[in-house]
Amino acid sequence: MGWRRLVPVLLCAVALVLTGLPAFAAPEDPSDDMKRVDKELARTGALLESVSEQARTAARQLAETNAALPAAQERIAKARTAVVVAETKAATAQRRADAATAAWQLTDQRYQESVRQVRDGRDRMARFAVATMHGANLAEFNLLLAATRPQEFLIRGGLIRQLGEMRKDAIDGYMLARRDAKQVTNEAELRRRTAEEANRVAQATLQEAQDARAEAERAERDLRDLSGRREKALAAAEAEKADVQRRYEEVKQQSEEIAAQLRAWQEQYGQFVPVLRAGARLLMPTRGWKSSDYGMRFDPYYHTWQLHAGVDIAADGGQAIYAAAGGTVAAAGWNGGYGNYTCITHGRRDGQVISTCYGHQSKILVSVGQKVRGGQLIGRVGTTGASTGNHLHFEVRRDGEPIQPLNWLPGCLC
Repeated sequence: MGWRRLVPVLLCAVALVLTGLPAFAAPEDPSDDMKRVDKELARTGALLESVSEQARTAARQLAETNAALPAAQERIAKARTAVVVAETKAATAQRRADAATAAWQLTDQRYQESVRQVRDGRDRMARFAVATMHGANLAEFNLLLAATRPQEFLIRGGLIRQLGEMRKDAIDGYMLARRDAKQVTNEAELRRRTAEEANRVAQATLQEAQDARAEAERAERDLRDLSGRREKALAAAEAEKADVQRRYEEVKQQSEEIAAQLRAWQEQYGQFVPVLRAGARLLMPTRGWKSSDYGMRFDPYYHTWQLHAGVDIAADGGQAIYAAAGGTVAAAGWNGGYGNYTCITHGRRDGQVISTCYGHQSKILVSVGQKVRGGQLIGRVGTTGASTGNHLHFEVRRDGEPIQPLNWLPGCLC
């Protein structure tokens, strides 16, 4: 586990995936997914400059799928959450719709009953009206006149009062039935509209739940496809492992040969090397931005450690390269994976000779033994050798051995 503490978290995650262990966490910000993938692909390109195109392609595809996995997994998690939320919402809406429909049905029953009561009241009113038209009031008057005794008069008068009360009750009942019917009608209409709206909402939320389920299914299919592509890329990367190891050894050997060449130059011409003034810093060799750091790097695709002996400065092809300080050209020419490569020896610091080297040039504009001054044009940016794009590979070497260039360059890299 020691190496995992030395490499970035993402590279650890990729390495763990290659061993079959789940190591992906959800990205902090899904909107940065594309930037994250691009960054991972750029890192892959920097790591794999020295290997074959087939190995770069396999590793690039593996890096792309590995970098995309967290977003795909987060998409599934969000989709599944959305399904739960949507189905819960749909179930709640359906319960409300059912309750509203039941309430409307009960009110509709009351409405039907009130309609019946109005109809019955109207029928009673009609019967009294017809009786009145046929002289019912005159018959009642004659009934009183026909009474021969006071007691009979009182009895017949009571019957007539009861008939009057019955007429009044019929009228009052009819009017009350109409008023209740109107109230129930309004209530029934309101509940009908409420039920219709609740059912509309229920249908809409049901559609949302169906859409959420469809999205979850798509997300799972996409993850399966992504996992399948990753497995193919992993198989392709495994097939290139032996060749990658061989090429990494070649790069290491080339760096050692450069160190030996610079030491040999120092032995021959070292007495002429000046002493650098205290605190001297180097000039920026070209305009651009740092695309890759110096240092030991773990290749998560082929499980190999490799020293990146300099910093890469991304720049346009053909852009000027300047001597970082005055000195003498110790090497200039083709150098394997470094492509067109130049080394300039500048002087001694603490008894050790400091040199700067410039790789992947499209053109070399100086020759071995030539004296150059700081800031002098010495070449052009290119992508020769084992390079995946235009940039300057810049090294600082002490007695031939590569050291951290950033300690010598301006902090702003400008």
